[in-house]
Amino acid sequence: MSDEERNAPGWPGIPPRWTSSAKSSVGTALNQHSRVWFTTSHGILNEVYYPRVDQACTRDLGLIVTDGTSFFSEEKRHCTFENIPVAPGVPAFELTNTDMQGRYRIEKEVLTDPYRNVVLQRIRFIPLQGTFADYHLYALLSPHLANWGNSNTGWVGDYKSVPMLFAERDDCALAFGCSTPWKKMSVGFVGYSDGWQDLAKNFQMTWDYSRAENGNIALTGEIDLDACSGEFVLALGFGSMWSEAGQQVRSSLLESYEDLRHHYVAQWESWHESLMELDKADVQRERDLYRASVSMLRTHESKDFLGGVIASLSIPWGFNKGDEDLGGYHLVWPRDLVETAFGFLAAGAQSDAVRVLRYLESTQEADGHWAQNMWLDGRPYWMGLQMDEAAFPILLVDSLRRDCPSVLGDLKRWWTLVRRAAGFLVRNGPVTQQDRWEEDAGYSPFTLAVEISGLLGAADIADAVGERAVAEYMRETADNWNDNIERWTYAAGTDLARQIGVEGYYVRIAPPDTDCARSPADGFVPIKNRPPGQSTEPATHLISPDALALVRFGLRAWDDPCILNTVKVIDAVLRVKLPQGPCWYRYNGDGYGEHEDGSPFDGTGIGRPWPLLAGERAHYEIAAGHMEAAEELLRVMEFSTEGGRLIPEQVWDAVDLPARDLFAGKPTGSACPLVWAHSEYIKLRRSLHDGRVFDQPPQTVRRYLVEKKKSVYFVWRFNNRCRTMPPGKKFRVVLTAPALVHFSFDGWKTAEDVNTRESGLGTHVADLTDRLAAGREIVFTFYWPQEQRWEDTNFSVVVEG
Repeated sequence: MSDEERNAPGWPGIPPRWTSSAKSSVGTALNQHSRVWFTTSHGILNEVYYPRVDQACTRDLGLIVTDGTSFFSEEKRHCTFENIPVAPGVPAFELTNTDMQGRYRIEKEVLTDPYRNVVLQRIRFIPLQGTFADYHLYALLSPHLANWGNSNTGWVGDYKSVPMLFAERDDCALAFGCSTPWKKMSVGFVGYSDGWQDLAKNFQMTWDYSRAENGNIALTGEIDLDACSGEFVLALGFGSMWSEAGQQVRSSLLESYEDLRHHYVAQWESWHESLMELDKADVQRERDLYRASVSMLRTHESKDFLGGVIASLSIPWGFNKGDEDLGGYHLVWPRDLVETAFGFLAAGAQSDAVRVLRYLESTQEADGHWAQNMWLDGRPYWMGLQMDEAAFPILLVDSLRRDCPSVLGDLKRWWTLVRRAAGFLVRNGPVTQQDRWEEDAGYSPFTLAVEISGLLGAADIADAVGERAVAEYMRETADNWNDNIERWTYAAGTDLARQIGVEGYYVRIAPPDTDCARSPADGFVPIKNRPPGQSTEPATHLISPDALALVRFGLRAWDDPCILNTVKVIDAVLRVKLPQGPCWYRYNGDGYGEHEDGSPFDGTGIGRPWPLLAGERAHYEIAAGHMEAAEELLRVMEFSTEGGRLIPEQVWDAVDLPARDLFAGKPTGSACPLVWAHSEYIKLRRSLHDGRVFDQPPQTVRRYLVEKKKSVYFVWRFNNRCRTMPPGKKFRVVLTAPALVHFSFDGWKTAEDVNTRESGLGTHVADLTDRLAAGREIVFTFYWPQEQRWEDTNFSVVVEG
C-alpha cells in the first residue's frame, strides 16, 4: 500500500441489506457471451448478477443530484418514474426519472453489452430549471459481490490510465467507468464514509478516500457535466479479478454504443420471430404481457447450466434482509422449472423446453427425486421433499413425446429419468413431506393430482419402450390413489360446510396420520409463518385453491359436486376484490406476507393475494367453458403489474400505504418478477387461444372422466397404515423391501403366508385376498428375510360395513 493511500474510516460499515424486490425490469443479452444480468426498480439499477444468474454482485446503482450548496436529490427517492421496453419483448429499457420539484429529468437506456460482461447505461441529464452549471451529478454504487454485502474491498484506480472505481471479494471483481472521465472519485464504508453521507451533509464531494477494505462499501464518482454536455455512458463490468473487469469496461466504452444496442435488440427480435403469435388479435390488449412474459423466462435462464431457470431475479423483502438470505429466489425450484418449460411450449418454443428437460435430467438424484430447490450446479439449498416435484418432470417428457417427438428425440433416452422418478413416487407417495407451498406434510389435493397424472404419463412411456408390466403397475397405483382422494382430503358435515351451505369440500392438506383416519376432520395442520400460539389449525379449517388442480389435471370434472362445493367455499373464504378484479389467497391463515401495518415479512406476517392463482382459476373457468370469466381473470394478472411488465408473487390487498410503497392491487415486497406467474400467464394466453386447458394431460381425462376407471385394490403401506377399507376391494400390501406376509382372517386361529413380488420400481407387492365382504378383518405381520427378523407388530384392517 502506498503512502498516498487514503483509507476510509468507519469499518466495516452498517450491516448490509439488499434492496427492493419489486423490480420494474430485468434483462440480459440473448447469447452465451455476455454473462451478466441486470434488474431495475425505482428508476435505477438494482442487483446485477455475474457470472451466473444465481449470483448477485451489486445492491444498487443510482444517481444523486446536488447544487453544491443546499439541494440534495436522490433519483430513487425524489423522482417519478417511467419504464418502457425499447421494443416489444426486448429486455432493454428506457427509464425516465423526473424530479418531483421539477428541477431536472434523467433519461436512461439500460442494456448489456452482448459480447462482454458489462451493463451499459446511456444517460442524458436534462436541467428543467437553470443550466448544467447549476448542478452536480454523482453515481453511487453499492457492491455486494458473490451474494455477499460484507467483506467487499473497494478502491480508486485506473485501467491503462482510464480512471475507474473497483471492488472485489475473493475471485469476483467489478470495475465502474464512465465515457467521460470521472471528475472525482471516492470509496467508503456504508453509513459512515460513503459518498451518500458526504453529499447529504456537504452537497458536494469533499471526501476522497481511495480505499475501503473488507466491509460493506460504496463507490462514488462525479460525472463531468460540462465535459459531456449531460450525455454519457456508464459501464459496470465484471471479471474474476480487477484487471479483467477493467478490460471489459474499457473495451465496451471503446465500441460504438449504437452497434452494441443493434446487436442486443436484433438477437432478441430474432428469437421472438420464432414464437407463436398469441398476441396477434383484432383488438389490442390494454396491457399485453405476452412478449414480456416469454422474455422473462429466457432472461432467467443460466448461460452456464443450460435449461436451468431460476425462480426470480429478486430477493423478497430484500431491503430488510442481509447476507443471511444467501439464496433469495435466485435458485432453481424443479416445480417452477417445469412450469417454465410448459410456458415455453405454450409459446411454441419447443427447443427451449427440451433444454429445460436436459437440465432436469442432469440434476435428478439417484433415487429419482429432485432437490426442493438448488443452486444452478445442482447443489441442494433447502432439504425438503415435495412429491409433485418428482412427478412434474414426467409430465414434461410425456407432453414433449405427444406434441413434438422429433424435438424430444429418442424416447429410450428419457426412460431412465421417467423410471427413476416414477419409482420414487410409488415408493414414497402418496403422502408428501411438503405441499407445493413448502410448508406441510400430508395428503394434498394438488400434489395428488400431479402424482397421479405423472404415473399415468409414465405408464404410457413405459408401454412405448416395451415395459408393459411396469406400466400396468403404475396404472394400478394411480387408480388406487385416485379412488382415495376424497377419502383422504374431502371433509363433509363440518361447521364451515354448514355455514356456507354445502355438503363438504376438499381441505388444503390432510395430515399424514399413520392410523389413516377415515376423515381429515380428525387431524391438525401446523401453519408456518405464524406467531406462537397461532400455528396449528384443524385440517377442516384450512381451505386452498389447490383443489382446482383436480380439474386442471383431468382427475375430476369441473361440475363434479365435490368440486362445485369446494369452489363455493374457496370463494367464500379466499376470494378478495381488488381494483383490477378478483384474486385469491393461498389459504386462510397464511402468514407469508407483510404485517398488517405494511412492515415487511420477518418470519411472520399475513399472506396476500397471488396473481398466478387468478390464472389458475381462469383455467378452471376454461374447463367449465366460461371463456369470458377467464378473459377477465387474464386482465387481473395484467393489471397486477406496476411500473413495468413484471408479474409479482403477491399484491397488496389493503388501504394504500404510500410511505411503504404499497398500493391496492399492486406488487408487495414479495418476489417480483415471479417466473412461475409469467409461465401461468403464457399458458393462459395459449389456453384461451385454443379454447381448452393447454397443459391438461389426456390420460387422466380418458381414464377417469370418460372411462370412469376404478381400482380393484385397496392398498396398505407403512406411510398409509389404514385401519379400515371399503368393501369389494382386493387387499394389497406395498412395501419397500422384500418380505413374507403372514396373515389371518380369524384372529390367528389359522394363518397363511405369501411372499412379496418386485414391482420393477423398487416396491414389493403382495395381494392377500380376493374381494373382501363387509365386516371381515384381516390381521397381518411381516418377516424380513434380508434382515432375518420378524416385524414384531401385528396390524389389522377391518372391511367397512
